[in-house]
Amino acid sequence: MKIWKSRLYKGCHVPKDKTHLEKAEWDEKDALQVIAQFTVLKGGLMEALHGLQHDFGYVPPESYDLLADEFNLSRAEVYGVKSFYHDFRSEPAGHHVIQICQAESCQARGSRALTAHAQEMLGIKLGETSQDGHFTLEAVYCLGNCAVSPNITLDGRLHGRVSADRFEQLIKKVSS
Repeated sequence: MKIWKSRLYKGCHVPKDKTHLEKAEWDEKDALQVIAQFTVLKGGLMEALHGLQHDFGYVPPESYDLLADEFNLSRAEVYGVKSFYHDFRSEPAGHHVIQICQAESCQARGSRALTAHAQEMLGIKLGETSQDGHFTLEAVYCLGNCAVSPNITLDGRLHGRVSADRFEQLIKKVSS
């Protein structure tokens, strides 16, 4: 197993060096190796959660007890942190993750209509993955690019001024 280097992914679900297709199957030994890197850090639980999601594509419920033991926390405390942050998934994501900003600036510039269009086009709702496992559609609440709203990320890459037509072009590009 490749040891994951500690770094925070601010609003980015897909590190550039790894795609969703390369995610590892759940393995307790590998998870413990990831977690062990962060037990000495203040706030290491967040880094460990990011590390698990990076390696496995999600934070498996099987990891809650491991995290609780290693950080001397209760399982409820681990779950509370994990569930508070929308970045952490409980299930593997699709091959392509699409995040649509739902913050006020993007809403004022059409993100609700864009979200409806995306849901209709992909046949899924926010928070779901398509049956073929190709796309996951997520809501986010500010990508920090308000001047060019509405914004999306597609596989961690930010796109501004996204219209329905531009959305379709982006999806066709990754589908081919």
